[in-house]
Amino acid sequence: MATKPLIGFNGDYRAARKDTIALSWFNTGYYDTISAAKIKTGPKETDVTNGIPVPIVPLADDAELKQLLGMLDGLVLAGCTQDLDPIRMGMEKHPATRSMPLRREDFDRRLCRMAVEMRMPILAIGGGMQLLNVICGGTLYQHIAEDCPRALHHCDPVESTLRHVIEIVPGTRVDTIYGPGEIRINSQHHQSVNTVAKGFRVSARAPDGVIEAFESEDPDWFCLGVQWHPENESSSALDMQVFEQFLTAIVDQKQPVILPMRKAG
Repeated sequence: MATKPLIGFNGDYRAARKDTIALSWFNTGYYDTISAAKIKTGPKETDVTNGIPVPIVPLADDAELKQLLGMLDGLVLAGCTQDLDPIRMGMEKHPATRSMPLRREDFDRRLCRMAVEMRMPILAIGGGMQLLNVICGGTLYQHIAEDCPRALHHCDPVESTLRHVIEIVPGTRVDTIYGPGEIRINSQHHQSVNTVAKGFRVSARAPDGVIEAFESEDPDWFCLGVQWHPENESSSALDMQVFEQFLTAIVDQKQPVILPMRKAG
């Protein structure tokens, strides 16, 4: 049996406090969805595979991180309930912004930059999408409610079941994933992509124009960012196709190239 793809994903981090030790943890939705997403790899019923999730701890050494990434087949760049530090992006901090711990942001930036340099297949989710855009040279809106005055509600501080429609750009990977029809996604973010990094194109927007997905312009590199959370319990059944397309791209990339036999001459 062929080996299953190894899919790395990053986690959360909390620094030590006066009465507690430092702590790292991983969102169950990511490793459950990586394991649950199954794709056909051949004509037989048994020709099916899924991904094996591999948690990535915040390694301090770049050589060790590069060695680990070299063992993986793809990366899910996970989101965070906290924000990228706006000061590092040349902006004044908004009162609504809650910066993630320095160790997590530093590590996530290194992880993302290295994965991009290695041209790994990447699925960036939520805050992971925002990080990918920043690392590749794009910009963010720090607070949608003020930066985009006529925007829809994209975040509900009380309920976590907020959903809205997205408008998918025809001919994109997201179009291939979801197909025609009305698509509604979960939404829980107060920041969003402003200008998309060079080498990427917008895949989907909310009706108010807020960017909800972008992807690499290179058809040979699966690098997709989605603002919603397909790994979350509030996702729809269609959202599993995001992970399935991610795995399909990885498996297709790993297939050996069979060259035609040369004729004796």
